[in-house]
Amino acid sequence: MKRNTMWLLILAALSQTHAAWASDKAIRVANEGDIRDRWQLAGGAALAAPGYPAAFAERGDDVCMAMGYTIRPDGTTSDFTLLKIWNGSAQDREPVPGFWDAFAQAGAQALSQWRFQPRPEVRAPEATYTVATMHFMGKQGGDVAGLRSRCAIDDLAAFVQQQKSDRFMDSLSKYDLDRARRREEELHMARVAARARAIFENDSR
Repeated sequence: MKRNTMWLLILAALSQTHAAWASDKAIRVANEGDIRDRWQLAGGAALAAPGYPAAFAERGDDVCMAMGYTIRPDGTTSDFTLLKIWNGSAQDREPVPGFWDAFAQAGAQALSQWRFQPRPEVRAPEATYTVATMHFMGKQGGDVAGLRSRCAIDDLAAFVQQQKSDRFMDSLSKYDLDRARRREEELHMARVAARARAIFENDSR
């Protein structure tokens, strides 16, 4: 999977989250770690870590990713969205088919087990969209902090807004390209028609 294809998948997932935001004005966006003012781990809950996908264990790549998710008012999680992913061997390209999807599924499975509860002083908990930076250590055994830093998103709201803006610009570029292609086809057909008309007129003389 090339970079453009990967981002199309990310943006498709983001569009679902944006629709949820549009329909729910109460939802707030919080950077990673900034949910502590309103949320805490539910009693007896733990932050499950994602397991390394067995299908790619032999490759043993170091991988990190940022996955967006929503904490619902009841403390459960949903709307798992792959926002950013990196692996050392192929940089921003998918090394083999199914690679990104396997890691995204592992991340989503872990996040689906996370449970929160509002802090005691919060009377009316609101849905919160936030992000988790996850890492998968492979055979390379690199620096965890360095690996995580490649996928960390410092300003989640700005990041999502930028993706929306990029998607809009991409759609404009596609529109302009399609319009130019249609115009070229029209000009080509006009030239063909003109030549055919000239030939017909010459034959009629």
